[in-house]
Amino acid sequence: MTTQQLIEQIKLKKSFLCVGLDVDLTKIPQHLLELEDSIFEFNKAIIDATHDLCVSYKPNTAFYEAYGIKGWKSLQKTINYINEKYPEIFTIADAKRGDIGNTSTMYAKAFFEDLNFDSVTVAPYMGKDSVEPFLAFKDKHTILLALTSNEGAFDFQTKFIDGNELYKEVIETSKTWKNAENLMYVVGATKAEYFIEVRKIVPDSFLLVPGVGAQGGSLSEVCKYGMNKNVGLLINSSRGIIYASTQSDFVQKAREEALKIKNEMEEILRNFNF
Repeated sequence: MTTQQLIEQIKLKKSFLCVGLDVDLTKIPQHLLELEDSIFEFNKAIIDATHDLCVSYKPNTAFYEAYGIKGWKSLQKTINYINEKYPEIFTIADAKRGDIGNTSTMYAKAFFEDLNFDSVTVAPYMGKDSVEPFLAFKDKHTILLALTSNEGAFDFQTKFIDGNELYKEVIETSKTWKNAENLMYVVGATKAEYFIEVRKIVPDSFLLVPGVGAQGGSLSEVCKYGMNKNVGLLINSSRGIIYASTQSDFVQKAREEALKIKNEMEEILRNFNF
């Protein structure tokens, strides 16, 4: 999916919601555990209930890898289902990969070719040669961890290096890499005040924003400081939607929570004259 196609979906759906598919078997409704592939059946139900309210799905691969080959097969079935039934959806493999040379190429092949995700999250700590192999894939997007929403982010990301904060150095340097137009960035919602600084460096890039809802981030604050002329934001919500209920009404409750966020987004877009 191209960036322009993603923008068109935002316009069409009046939403820039990304639903995180982070499946924990201890939290899903008990009756699903009786099925052959509980993870996929849970995801399928959530996707069918919310696909018209969001523009993106983001499975965190750790929640699948934890269950071994069975979990990986569930991930494959999930992404195949999205691609076949809802091809307009932008898919994100939240894998946080990052290694040098051929290793990164193989990671990229796994997510872009075998699983056919539109994008993958990548850790930039090892530098250019750990990221450029991902950027080499046409119409695929690499989402760089820039400023994350966790408490430990302040251990390194906001430290000053030669007068500049490290996260700024990461973003600025990444713009010089080959095929940098395929980059997006992770910026946590719990750090809304930093969006002004991020937008000074990458005014036109899309930002994947975790931390709204369960982690306490404010949608209105993020949009106030982070939205650009093409919206430029994908706001992720995971637990607040998929675990809105752990009972038999989980599908209905997930849709209700997604609809609340979508309606708030639609109002924000109206106010921005988008």
